[in-house]
Amino acid sequence: MPILKNEFPVLEYDSDVNALVKNRHAGIKLPEKAVFAFTGDNTDVFAEANNARIAVTLELITRNYNIYIIKRSGQEICLLQAPMGAPAAVQNLDTLFLLGVKKVIATGSCGVLTDIPENRFIVPERALRAEGTSYQYIPASRYIDLDRDTVNSLCGQLDKMCIPYERCTTWTTDCFFRETAEMVEYRRNEGCKVVDMECSALAACAEFRGAKFAQLFFTADSLADVKNYDRRSFGESSREKALDICMDVITGME
Repeated sequence: MPILKNEFPVLEYDSDVNALVKNRHAGIKLPEKAVFAFTGDNTDVFAEANNARIAVTLELITRNYNIYIIKRSGQEICLLQAPMGAPAAVQNLDTLFLLGVKKVIATGSCGVLTDIPENRFIVPERALRAEGTSYQYIPASRYIDLDRDTVNSLCGQLDKMCIPYERCTTWTTDCFFRETAEMVEYRRNEGCKVVDMECSALAACAEFRGAKFAQLFFTADSLADVKNYDRRSFGESSREKALDICMDVITGME
């Protein structure tokens, strides 16, 4: 299939799956389920507390990332810390897929555009693609719908655990320093309740690789009042809880 060309390079798409850069860890086969965690150092702390072993270390220019294996309810589950920002995060996620992972639940914080308290759980059903990475994985569109079956499975597991949550649309952007008052109002008026920096790109990568993907947000800072930005505590108290929930969720998925 020829490249879909466009005046704007970010909108050009090549469906060829044969990339020139090859996976450096091709001999490693990971378990099929993984938690992909935007939880900073809490990820390593959680891994140590759960007697994880290191399957492989991804050596990147910014830092090294351990892919952990944790035994949970008789299953082996991968755990990998996710770096902030779509390009870096997708590089780590795509490595999981290339090493055999087929089902992923991601977790991390999001900002709120409406009056939602901090540390509430959010399940995005679709994401507005205001980042650049997703366009390298699937053709251009305004939104991407997250895999319906995986989203429903995530929500079903949360219901079983009696964990309150809300489904919504997220605005995925590359630049939080460009979240202006007018842009926040614009996104809110088209139905976005939260904002993040990776979701649409992660979903596009999973779709391209034929993998199952869903994401569990916990609410952090607030842009609900465009005249008074509220940093709050960036949802820090939810990190460990979110990791534990996602491990149970992915374990319970078929």
